[in-house]
Amino acid sequence: MSGNKQYYITSPIYYVNDVPHIGHAYTTLACDVTARFKRLEGYDVHFLTGTDEHGQKVEKSAAAAGMNPQEFTNQVSKNFRDLAESMNYSHDDFIRTTEERHIIASQAIWRKLQENGHIYLGTYAGWYAVRDEAFYDESELSDGEGGRKLAPSGAEVEWVEEPSYFFDLSQWQEPLLKFYEKNLDFIAPKSRRNEVISFVKGGLRDLSISRTSFKWGIPVPGDPDHIMYVWLDALTNYITAVGYPNKSDSFSKWWPANLHMVGKDILRFHAVYWPAFLMGAGIKVHQKVFAHGWWTNEGQKISKSIGNIIDPNEIVNTYGLDQVRYFLLREVPFGNDGDFSKKAMISRINSDLANDLGNLCQRVLSMVNKNCNSKVPKYTLAGVTDYPVFRTLQEVHSLLPKVREKINQQAFHDALEEIWRVIRNANQAIDESAPWTLRKTNPQGMADVLYTLMEVIRFFAIILQPFMPDSCSKILEQLSVSEDERDFSSIEIPSKPKLFGTSSLKPGTKLPKPNGVFPRFSDDQSAD
Repeated sequence: MSGNKQYYITSPIYYVNDVPHIGHAYTTLACDVTARFKRLEGYDVHFLTGTDEHGQKVEKSAAAAGMNPQEFTNQVSKNFRDLAESMNYSHDDFIRTTEERHIIASQAIWRKLQENGHIYLGTYAGWYAVRDEAFYDESELSDGEGGRKLAPSGAEVEWVEEPSYFFDLSQWQEPLLKFYEKNLDFIAPKSRRNEVISFVKGGLRDLSISRTSFKWGIPVPGDPDHIMYVWLDALTNYITAVGYPNKSDSFSKWWPANLHMVGKDILRFHAVYWPAFLMGAGIKVHQKVFAHGWWTNEGQKISKSIGNIIDPNEIVNTYGLDQVRYFLLREVPFGNDGDFSKKAMISRINSDLANDLGNLCQRVLSMVNKNCNSKVPKYTLAGVTDYPVFRTLQEVHSLLPKVREKINQQAFHDALEEIWRVIRNANQAIDESAPWTLRKTNPQGMADVLYTLMEVIRFFAIILQPFMPDSCSKILEQLSVSEDERDFSSIEIPSKPKLFGTSSLKPGTKLPKPNGVFPRFSDDQSAD
């Protein structure tokens, strides 16, 4: 379903020197849920992800592996494509910075910055972290073992002196601060916004944007002895993917991006450098950057050296895809740091998914299968309002606007809590309405209660599709809901005095035999 509303969302492009881990899965999952939600609302969505494949770190890693850099990036980029498939992301494009379209776009923005007088040739002397592909001021460094200097990220830095082109970042302090003041929602959450503003107010230095000490990168236009600094190259991917430098219908349709979703470690690049590059090139600035937190593993910082990196594919194979998708966005408020633990994962699976939602579906659909000849029961409007389940029906009718507000704020945890509050109420309403008792004393009352509960389940399954698409599809199949009646237009709040809309379940519709969607997980299923 597409309309005249557009929404462009991006994950970061992931550095191919890394092995895909839970942090990569988390960021792109948040983008995926947002993209799916917007599509169900009727938006025309463009969802971009991909890989960042240039830089000194990649060149060194390729050499260590006995491969040329292109072969190395071809191999490692595929790991991120495979992750996107295994996590069931719905991205519209997967960009690689080694693609010809991206080389053209990166050199085009360089030329534009140069034409506009924002690039000059000089000499760089300063501290550089190969691991971060970033420069640091002396004041940002700390002392490590053996006299080593460390960046705030913990990466070792080295002193670099070489000819370099510079971007006049120091000239953009006031324009950036004015932009932040005018666009209060540009950086989220608020704590991150405060960090960025504090950094910019502290003064900006001109930024080295080329290197000559290695060759794996995009050549600087007109001076092939230099390659473009990896972050100018990498950030340009967001406009490459929508057609830049061509002033095409695609570029005007999608740019500026509605949302760049990033980890907090790369916020500065997206909230300071990237807006300055765009302003300097005369291109509109993206509308919002949201920086989320980091994960720990069983309370311990995740580190290659410790060997406790969480492989998303492993936890999906152990706990189930939708179970992992649900857990990652439910366990902690998005934007905060979170801890992954087996105990917490199993608790969410058994409590939220199996006991709450799974039990609701199984109880209701099993009673319909057994007592209503496996068909959607016929209801009476007057009868529906007589039972406690009617309260739940009213609650679920008001759910979508509340969830929409939370999704637009990237408050995924709160969106799910809002839904689960009503799910828990629905389970309580079943007990209070007691359709198993009505079966003997008031069969029509039983039918009214079960029909109402089936409608409640339909609402839940449609609203939860962005988070758990496969599981919700199974629930909707058991309700015999056709695929063309699964977007949000099919759960618009019925106008009073109607209790049910035109997309509501049709009494008499044949239903398949119900099957459990969320099985319980026992500790012995987990291989330690």
